[in-house]
Amino acid sequence: MIDPMLLDSVIQQAERSVLDDGLLAGLRDAHPGVHFTLCMDDDILVNAKPVAERPGFNVYLVNSSDHCSVLTNDLDCASGIVLAELIAD
Repeated sequence: MIDPMLLDSVIQQAERSVLDDGLLAGLRDAHPGVHFTLCMDDDILVNAKPVAERPGFNVYLVNSSDHCSVLTNDLDCASGIVLAELIAD
């Protein structure tokens, strides 16, 4: 489960930071039970809907409870957060 306050906090940190390995390391240290991933938004499935859209990045949730990880919009079954960077065309 991803707490809504945690999600808001992660989004605020990402808005104030560069999306890089340093941000991920800080998030992982602060929230050891949550999986964090950084990728490019165009690496995400076409039909996936972000849980949050911000200038420069979108936020997705991951459910890893089954054999394979899948994207979800359900905070109750989410186990991770994906920060997906947007590149202007």
